[in-house]
Amino acid sequence: MAVSPDIRPSPPNRPGLEPVPVRIEVVGLEALDVLARLNMAVFREQRIINSFDRLDLMILLAYVDEAAVGFKVGYRESRFTFYSAKGGVLPAYRRRGIARQLLYEMMDRARARGYTHFAFDTFPNMHPGMTILGLNEGFRVMKADYNPTYRDYRLRFEKKL
Repeated sequence: MAVSPDIRPSPPNRPGLEPVPVRIEVVGLEALDVLARLNMAVFREQRIINSFDRLDLMILLAYVDEAAVGFKVGYRESRFTFYSAKGGVLPAYRRRGIARQLLYEMMDRARARGYTHFAFDTFPNMHPGMTILGLNEGFRVMKADYNPTYRDYRLRFEKKL
């Protein structure tokens, strides 16, 4: 099966649906309504991130045809580290490589901006797919702690770019 160059296939021997052609766009705060709708559908919460007033803020939207189906929001954490603060894909579009494509797009853009490390936090009991994706893509677990707000454990993943 030939896969178009803009699709990163799932790793071999992983169950999932067929990859779909995805268009990823960098957007600004003018797209907050789309981002809020996706965030509510994926996470069932209104808060996206604590503040959009961040250095090197990056918002990515993933589209299948003309429908926004996923997002990723990140920003500068330090001079060397770009932090992916939140991201998700609508349930009907999961297991098609979209989260992986968003991850790689953000990492590529962070590298182009001069960052040498990429990091994200996830709650493995709430979002096991992101934990699996991080491990499959060579991220290292750098920290584990308990988050009282979410009443769950949080893992910190990091990778050199």
